[in-house]
Amino acid sequence: MSGAAVSSAGSPAHSGTKIKLFVMMVLEFFIWGAWLPLVFPYMGNIGFTEGQMALVGSAFAISSIVAIFFSNEFADRRFSAERFMSASHLIGGLALLGLYFTRSFVPFFVLMLVHALVYVPTISVSNSLAFANLKDAQREFGIVRMGGTIGWILASWPLYFLLKGASGDDLIRAQSAIFLVAGVASLALAGFSLTLPHTPPKTAVAGEDKLAWVKALKLLAVPHIMVLFLVTFADSTIHNGYFVMAGKFLGDIGIAPDNIMPVMSLGQIAEIVTMAALGMVLKKLGWKTTMVIGILGHAARFAVFAFMSQSIPVIVLVQVLHGICYAFFFATLYIYIDAAFPHDIRTSAQGLFNLLILGIGDLAAKWIFIPLQGHYTRGGTVDYQSLFLVPVGMALAAAILLALYFHPPAEAPSEVGQPATAH
Repeated sequence: MSGAAVSSAGSPAHSGTKIKLFVMMVLEFFIWGAWLPLVFPYMGNIGFTEGQMALVGSAFAISSIVAIFFSNEFADRRFSAERFMSASHLIGGLALLGLYFTRSFVPFFVLMLVHALVYVPTISVSNSLAFANLKDAQREFGIVRMGGTIGWILASWPLYFLLKGASGDDLIRAQSAIFLVAGVASLALAGFSLTLPHTPPKTAVAGEDKLAWVKALKLLAVPHIMVLFLVTFADSTIHNGYFVMAGKFLGDIGIAPDNIMPVMSLGQIAEIVTMAALGMVLKKLGWKTTMVIGILGHAARFAVFAFMSQSIPVIVLVQVLHGICYAFFFATLYIYIDAAFPHDIRTSAQGLFNLLILGIGDLAAKWIFIPLQGHYTRGGTVDYQSLFLVPVGMALAAAILLALYFHPPAEAPSEVGQPATAH
């Protein structure tokens, strides 16, 4: 742990560290939020085919797999976290700036893949860096990670106003600015990362696996971690399925196209509140109950979509459940990994679960919900009630599985699987 983290939680030195970590999260997710919401409309406007857009959209999934076997290994045991962040965002920022000038598919795909390969591991590394420099992760991480939500909102709303009313070539030029904005933010984070607390890599203990990702994978033999892995897959599939289906659904029930993105961003705004309260909730309810509530948030939101689609105010209001879905499950998951996994593989363990959240779960959402939406479409009209009952059922099954079979230790053991009092 760095020297900054040794200071007492209320000291000026520790407060300064938390501010830096908060700014790190703002920039980390500003980068992603600047280009992701508009990249598919932009690719369509510059003439990419559906197959080409699918390949570009798979870059993060490919990168989440590569990160397990390569990037996160280096972050765990080869480089200090802040230098890894700096180098990755320098390369990623240059790739994003290249995308601003590129409209041909092959160089576009290559540049997006380069960006994804260096960006995806930084999601895990930024979490690990924050945990290494916080005195009380359960209480403080929600506040620090809240910066990521604010960064996403800061990136998406100005772009909405910038693009409003643009059409034709003006629209294409305005949309290409997403990469300029994201690239500048990435370069800014590359420089800012060098001011973060020094967080050295953890070396493997004699006799342990030399590769961090091998040790992380072996931990799936621990029953409660395997249960958490399976539930995370289900939850990430449902979570990504929301983004696959929600845009068309909101448009079909009568929400104006210009308002769909702001309506969906209400979930991120609500996330700020839930992130701020996460530490208190975890202390009171514990790991399992908090995560079960997060999963049930998906069931509730899709149930409202299925049975109350005629009420636009209710549909708009239920977007706030996104904050509970994300903070109570995914953010809690990251905190749990830091609390329960061995020190020298935590970034690889974060990457292992990010493989589900950013990769396999994302692909599964597309493979499951896009065909299902087509199956439930008749004469151009989607039977949304039947469609949305599928993720409701998936969420209820995942919540039951977690409630019955996930028995986490109450306190962090030095190695997962050691005896501990369960919640």
